[in-house]
Amino acid sequence: MPIAGTDELKQTNEIKIAAPLLDAIDIKNKTISADALLTQTQLANYIVGRDAHFQFMVKGNQGQLLEDLQLYFRHSSEPDFFTVESGHGRIETRRIWVTTQLNGYLKFPHVAQAFMIEREVIHKKSSKTTLEKAYGITSRSADQVSPENILRINRGHWCIENSCHYILDWNFDEDRCRIRTGHGAENMTRLRRFAISICKLRGVKNVAQKMRELSRNTRLVFDYLRMTKNSCVLG
Repeated sequence: MPIAGTDELKQTNEIKIAAPLLDAIDIKNKTISADALLTQTQLANYIVGRDAHFQFMVKGNQGQLLEDLQLYFRHSSEPDFFTVESGHGRIETRRIWVTTQLNGYLKFPHVAQAFMIEREVIHKKSSKTTLEKAYGITSRSADQVSPENILRINRGHWCIENSCHYILDWNFDEDRCRIRTGHGAENMTRLRRFAISICKLRGVKNVAQKMRELSRNTRLVFDYLRMTKNSCVLG
């Protein structure tokens, strides 16, 4: 029997963790965004099977998929949408190109649009310019989501990521965590992120306060997650 490589095992573990977490949330008609590690056919099928949609980023773990997107967008002309923002000593331009022409070609289920996002940043003080390109796919059709909204979802995803990093450092003091053995550090990070995400999905503005309320009270945690049949509804 073939044994999965390290990367494959890691991706499988991510999916095994992600799907049960989503089981506890009503995701119907919602768009689930994820970074490249979770760009997996199993998770895509799971999300669509629950009448939801995905917006996934594509990187090297999906090598052929990435190559196909890079090849298609290599000679792109004018973007379908762009934004320009200025602040914090820099000018940032985000451009997006979207296509439906790869839907029947890409070897990934439920793809309704593919896109490329280009992020150009000019640092005012040094006049240095950085340019990044990112690729992705979504199960929402062009009638359901515009290039502007795809760009907004992408921006929102990374705003949440950055906010999550801040909470991980401030509330969990993650940088000083001494767990180093095996997959312990990764698993603890996943659990912390899960706790933060659940609070944010419930509209909690002060995550630290909510965590203090739930701390060391197993019954309250189960009620909050609605993990038992007689769970109370908590905000």
